[in-house]
Amino acid sequence: MKPLLMALFIFTLSACGSASLDEHKGTVPELKLEEFFQGKLKAYGMVLSRSGDLQRRFEVDLQADWQGDKGEIKEWFVFDDGEKSTRIWQLEKVADNQYQGQAGDVIGIATGRTQGSALYWEYVMTIPVDGETYEISLDDWMFLLDDRRLFNKTEMSKWGVKVGEIILYIEKISD
Repeated sequence: MKPLLMALFIFTLSACGSASLDEHKGTVPELKLEEFFQGKLKAYGMVLSRSGDLQRRFEVDLQADWQGDKGEIKEWFVFDDGEKSTRIWQLEKVADNQYQGQAGDVIGIATGRTQGSALYWEYVMTIPVDGETYEISLDDWMFLLDDRRLFNKTEMSKWGVKVGEIILYIEKISD
């Protein structure tokens, strides 16, 4: 019985204090993925441990293109230790403020919803760590600062327990 109580306690803690997308209703500028993620973008980010210690830094070059309600975002990552990786998102706007997407390392379908200047995006991703691969849940919050800049904060968890965080700044690049 104790493991069940502990799991319930952890679940309750992880549910407390979570932000609500509705809190961002009416905030401006309004985030529309098909408008912000169009053309060339550049991102700078860091991965933090669950205790907030800096684990890695990285940069990302992005190329995004939308045709109607379907979009593709190509991401080329370069980490501070020299590792490089690529992710290609296939996105779709499925309703007025709802999106879904898939990528090679995403399990199932990512789902998201915008409200005002915010997007809440959630999905499960496979992440390699020290020769092992883990399925990690990501709660991804994006906040549009202005028409050229976006701030992204992602909490990574396993079985409802926070295992790390990603902080990311994305900027549109003028051609």
